[in-house]
Amino acid sequence: MNNTVNTTQESKTTLPKPENFKDIFSQHSDKEYAAAVKSAQERVSSFLKNTAKPFTGIRPDEMKRMVEAIDLDEPLPDYQSLFDEVDEIYVNHATAYHLPQYIAHLNCPVVIPALAAEVLISAINSSQDTYDQSAGGTFIERKLIDWTSEQIGYQDGDGIFTAGGSQSNLMGLLLARDYYALEYQKWNIKLDGLPADASKFRVFVSDKAHFSNHKNSWILGLGEQAVVHVGVDERYRMDPEKLESAIASEIQKGNIPIAITATAGTTDFGNIDPLQPIAAIAKRYNIWLHVDAAYGCGLLLTDNHRHLLKGIELADSVTVDYHKSFFQPISSSAFIVKNKLHLNIIKHHADYLNPKEQDYDALPAQINKSIIQSTRRFDALKLWFTLRYLGREKLGQYTDTIIDTAQQAAALIESDQNFELLCHSDMGVLVFRYLDGPAESNSCEVNKYIKEKLFFTGDVLVASTKVNGEFFLKFTIFNPLTTVNDIQNILNQIKQKGNGYHRLN
Repeated sequence: MNNTVNTTQESKTTLPKPENFKDIFSQHSDKEYAAAVKSAQERVSSFLKNTAKPFTGIRPDEMKRMVEAIDLDEPLPDYQSLFDEVDEIYVNHATAYHLPQYIAHLNCPVVIPALAAEVLISAINSSQDTYDQSAGGTFIERKLIDWTSEQIGYQDGDGIFTAGGSQSNLMGLLLARDYYALEYQKWNIKLDGLPADASKFRVFVSDKAHFSNHKNSWILGLGEQAVVHVGVDERYRMDPEKLESAIASEIQKGNIPIAITATAGTTDFGNIDPLQPIAAIAKRYNIWLHVDAAYGCGLLLTDNHRHLLKGIELADSVTVDYHKSFFQPISSSAFIVKNKLHLNIIKHHADYLNPKEQDYDALPAQINKSIIQSTRRFDALKLWFTLRYLGREKLGQYTDTIIDTAQQAAALIESDQNFELLCHSDMGVLVFRYLDGPAESNSCEVNKYIKEKLFFTGDVLVASTKVNGEFFLKFTIFNPLTTVNDIQNILNQIKQKGNGYHRLN
């Protein structure tokens, strides 16, 4: 008995005190937390004040050496040292999307209310899989999904927040595949695997559709061979006549059309596939229609340009990327379906998480709608902050401004004999190339040189692409603060670099 008492007393005296756990976010660590967050805020402010160009131009080999020289097994003594280190290997060389000289990829500047929400999201750290892990977060997410569904034009839609457009596109193809098997073959892929004729399943996308369509077809066991490329019109949009011909051709070969993915905002051209005629073809052939509006979803916010999405309400499912055209921090995306019952296809029960007997009307669980995320951030709060503080109309004005700037930029390019504009854009992507007079055989090399020189000076970041084997520069105008004067200055720098190429050659 005495030994037992002594052991108990000894264990009590050796228990660590709360202050020894000050690094863990808890009721004992509010001062530590405040100091750390204040330090982070100061570094962000410094980044904004001291970053004058979108990139420092640091070479990958130098960046690699800096990171690899750090010993992860040796902790730093204080936050000052930690932030100083991260400044050196990250912040000082981070790409500055908020500057008008960044005009490369689909990376938007972010709105401040969403950044405020990030503080709550990271600290409270709710998981959105079940109600008992998120409570109000469940219904905030659901209301935002309902709101997005209504903006699309759905009457009885549903969906879920995802990590990005590629994941949402994966969900669209998954539902298309499994719905076809259930509806027309009475085959349950979830339970029984792919049917014997799955190798004949075909998915139709335009030549300019996002690469995730091909990866997703592979992930779902159909292989990239299942993807049928449909020709485009003069503005690089899916051609409905060519789509119907492609479908008829595959049927004649004995293959099985199961899905069409239309693109609302192509990555290369920012153009919208003709959604209404595509939807009519999908209906005629009983094919699932998914619309990848990861980029074009911003048009939902603007009454001036909303008509460009006419027909999106006819799709069976839609991808929305809030972290593109809603100016949200990464990650913030959604997958929306027209018929909420279709989400039952992906439901899977686990006794420890979402048991089969649970009443999900009374005790909801978002995990029932997710395919690859159990633990899932409360990213919906960022959009909630944004809509409640700024509103749809203000966000729509940002989109209007971007489209207007892109149209003026296109006019500038077309009016300059040193440039060739390949195509106008519904949104803000302009594909063009530098020419020294008439089109030259070495224009690809000139434009490659220009892009590389701009990148490693860091003064301007532009993107590039290939069209019919030819190399083109690409503007992605995605910042409402970018002006026509900014565009003109960038074009002038492109010409300077082009002239430099000719002096060297």
